[in-house]
Amino acid sequence: MPAKQLKTKMMTKRTRAFTLIEVLIVAGILALLAAFVVPSLMKTGIQAKEELARAGVGHAGPLAGQIDKFYLDVGQYPESLEDLIKQPSYIDEDDEGGNPWRGPYLKAASGLKDPFKNEYQYKYPGDVYEDAYDLWSMGVDGKDGTEDDITPWPKNR
Repeated sequence: MPAKQLKTKMMTKRTRAFTLIEVLIVAGILALLAAFVVPSLMKTGIQAKEELARAGVGHAGPLAGQIDKFYLDVGQYPESLEDLIKQPSYIDEDDEGGNPWRGPYLKAASGLKDPFKNEYQYKYPGDVYEDAYDLWSMGVDGKDGTEDDITPWPKNR
């Protein structure tokens, strides 16, 4: 192959490939886009979990519904959320000799966890709802009594 043809063939190959500068520019643009998009997506995921937890601790939520069903059957609120899964020893037979506990009210202990994989917090009698119970989520940080706790009552209480 003559030298002129070889030189032309090599120049043709070079014009088809990306240069290192072009690749670095594209990588930089992708990194900038990721820096703006990823945090936004993560924040959306946390907000969705917060909404799920807020629904879970609300008085019309699924866990509250099972607590109320326990109350209607037994005549008192459960002392702990585990009482919804396993019959507590403090429940006696009713006047007709039957068992008022009609549980389990939840099929598994996973129903006692919020979207952040922390156990829902329950207190009977409640500090806020003294005639009933308090039910709340510890929120993202998993610590009780912090600003991110998710409660059905106003934060200023």
